[in-house]
Amino acid sequence: MIRTVQESDLDRCYEIERTAYSGDEAATREKIRKRIRAYPEGFVVLENEREIVGFINSGATHKVELSDEAFKELIGHDPDGEHVVIMSVAVHPAYQRQGFASTLMTHFINRVKGLEKSDIFLICQAELVAWYTRFGFVDLGPSSSSHGGLVWNEMSLALDVCNPLAGDSLHENGP
Repeated sequence: MIRTVQESDLDRCYEIERTAYSGDEAATREKIRKRIRAYPEGFVVLENEREIVGFINSGATHKVELSDEAFKELIGHDPDGEHVVIMSVAVHPAYQRQGFASTLMTHFINRVKGLEKSDIFLICQAELVAWYTRFGFVDLGPSSSSHGGLVWNEMSLALDVCNPLAGDSLHENGP
């Protein structure tokens, strides 16, 4: 089941973030708390019969600057902003490569469309570019972001031309 995050999900989301991302790449517990409180409509969790297995969180803005580290703190976030910026797509390692990230992404894209946003932006590592393109994202090239000391690519998805793929029909190679 996919649902909107609740404050009681904080500990599990933080655990998933810590295990799915390495070192400085992972958001702190406080950043996740802030994302839950500031933009719950842009934060969805996927749970099985036992626990949350993964999530996507984001912010909204009128001006997209993907290399802006301050936005990860939701500085510049405006729930009425026409652009959505994904901050984390995370699936617990015990549940990776089972289609959960695809299921989450398909749901998230449709949810953001329902919020009448114009597009979705994100940064990802080079090995994930092909995975995001399956959902209609376009690679905008290398990012000037050095978040977590890593090299990133910027990607965007215009929602007026998007046709997301069904999550369960994909062979999972993503996050």
